[in-house]
Amino acid sequence: MTPSARSDPGTLVAGIGNIFLGDDGFGVETARRLAERDLPAHVEVVDIGVRGVHLAYQLLDGYDTLVLVDATARGGAPGTLYVIEHDDAAPNPSPGAPALDGHRMTPDTVLALLRTLCAGTGGEPPRRVLVVGCEPASVDERIGLSTPVSAAVPEAVRLIEELLRNGEPSAAQASAAEAST
Repeated sequence: MTPSARSDPGTLVAGIGNIFLGDDGFGVETARRLAERDLPAHVEVVDIGVRGVHLAYQLLDGYDTLVLVDATARGGAPGTLYVIEHDDAAPNPSPGAPALDGHRMTPDTVLALLRTLCAGTGGEPPRRVLVVGCEPASVDERIGLSTPVSAAVPEAVRLIEELLRNGEPSAAQASAAEAST
């Protein structure tokens, strides 16, 4: 689908992370649970996992809003949820930057690739990019989320549903997003 072919520029919620690295699977598990919910028709939920290049190309379909769901280490207690408005003013990678590793792409790398793809295709990146992150306890090699991160998944689903309804979490949910679950 070309960027202008999308009739309703909706919202893409993308769960990202590696399920073989413990809490790095937070985004994937949250997307799985969110996909089971009754969401507005303009919302698409995808499990991207480690396929960051795929995500960049999918965004060329034209979305108004992108919500990335990922493990996000910011120094809080494990299980702490964050809502981060992505700053699109980040510089593009330098010409001497290493080649992209399709299995280890950060949200910033995906968005930089998207800017490059949009420049080449005439597409538009999402108007708004949010990251719903969870403080990991461990990203060591293992399958399964730690107890605090697993407990944060239902709250993350509720938080994302609130964002999808109103664009911003309510005051009560905003405080819950800053507190450990």
